[in-house]
Amino acid sequence: MRIFIGLVALLFAFQAPVWAQQKDIPGKDLGPMDTPLPPSPYLAKPLPDLKGVVSWKTLGQVTPVRQQDRFIPQFSKDVSALDKKEIKLQGFMMPLDMGEKQKRFLLVAMPPTCAFCLPGGPDQLVEVLAKTPVKYGFDPVVVTGKFVVLKDDPMGLYYRLTDAVAVSQ
Repeated sequence: MRIFIGLVALLFAFQAPVWAQQKDIPGKDLGPMDTPLPPSPYLAKPLPDLKGVVSWKTLGQVTPVRQQDRFIPQFSKDVSALDKKEIKLQGFMMPLDMGEKQKRFLLVAMPPTCAFCLPGGPDQLVEVLAKTPVKYGFDPVVVTGKFVVLKDDPMGLYYRLTDAVAVSQ
C-alpha cells in the first residue's frame, strides 16, 4: 500500500508542472499577479543592529512560563528595563488597515512573506500606535515611541510602542 501511495505522489509531482502550464484554465490569466514578487534581500539575514536602536535580539530575551492553564511571558532584566521608556525600533511594517499610510500596524523583525502569516513569534513583533500615519513600504523603517512591555495581554502580544513617529536614519 505504501508503495502505491508513493507512486501516486510521484506521478502528481511530475505532472504538476504540466498542469501549471495549461493555457485554457478559467482565471489562469491574472495579469500582473502572474509575476511573482522578487524575494526580499532581507530574508537571507536579520536586520543589522543600528546605534541607538533596540535590537530584536534583546526583545527575544523572553521565556514563556506555564501558569495554571496558560503560558505567560517572563522577560529578562534587559527587556524589563525598557518598559515605559522612549526607544527606537527598526523593522518591517505589517499593516492592520487598508491604505497607503498606517496609524496602527505591526512592526516585525523579518520581512513578511504572506499577508496573512506572522513572520515570527510574539517576541518578534511589536504593535505600533503612531501619532501620525506612517507610509507603508517593503523596506525596513525606524520608529521611535514609548515602549510598553505587556505582561498579560489578551491578544498574546508582548510589546507595544505608543505615540510612535517614523524617523529617518
